[in-house]
Amino acid sequence: MSGLVQRLDPLGTFPYGTLAVNVAGCLAIGALAGIADARQALGSGARLVLIIGVLGGFTTFSSFAYETLALARDGESLRAGVNVLASVACCLVSVWLGYTVGSR
Repeated sequence: MSGLVQRLDPLGTFPYGTLAVNVAGCLAIGALAGIADARQALGSGARLVLIIGVLGGFTTFSSFAYETLALARDGESLRAGVNVLASVACCLVSVWLGYTVGSR
C-alpha cells in the first residue's frame, strides 16, 4: 500500500505512503476496537493479537520516525513538521472515526 500511494507523488519528496498506511491502520484499529467494545466480540487475547499484533504490525511508526528524521536532517524542517502534525492529527481522527463507526 505504501509503495502504491508513494508512486502517486511525482516528486517523491513527502512520505505519503507511510502516512496512508498509518491512517488506514488507525482506522482499522479504531473500527475493530469499537466493534469489540460494543459487541464484546473479542476476548482480551484475541484483541491483543489482532489489534496490537496484526494491525500494529501493519502500521509503520518506525518508518514514520525515520522519514521524519531524514527530512529534518536534509534541511526540510517544514516538511518534517508537517509530517509529524499530519500523521498525529490524521491518525487520531482515523482511530476515533473507526471506533465511532465500529461501535454502532
